[in-house]
Amino acid sequence: MMQTFTVTGMTCGHCEKAVTRAVKQLDPQAEVTIDRAANKVEVQSEQPRSLLSQAIADEGYAVAA
Repeated sequence: MMQTFTVTGMTCGHCEKAVTRAVKQLDPQAEVTIDRAANKVEVQSEQPRSLLSQAIADEGYAVAA
C-alpha cells in the first residue's frame, strides 16, 4: 500500500538516507521515494502508517498527521 507523509527538516542527501534507512529497518522490502523540495516521503509498505511515521520521527524529523 502506498502511503504519503509530509516530513519537514530534511535538508540534504544525508537526511534522505536517514529517513530511507529508518523505514527499511522497519520493513526491508519497502520502496521509499523522497521529494525533499516538496517535503514528501512516499512509502510502499504493508506496515501500519503509525509505525512508519514513528520510525521517521525517531530519526528527528517532523511528520505531519
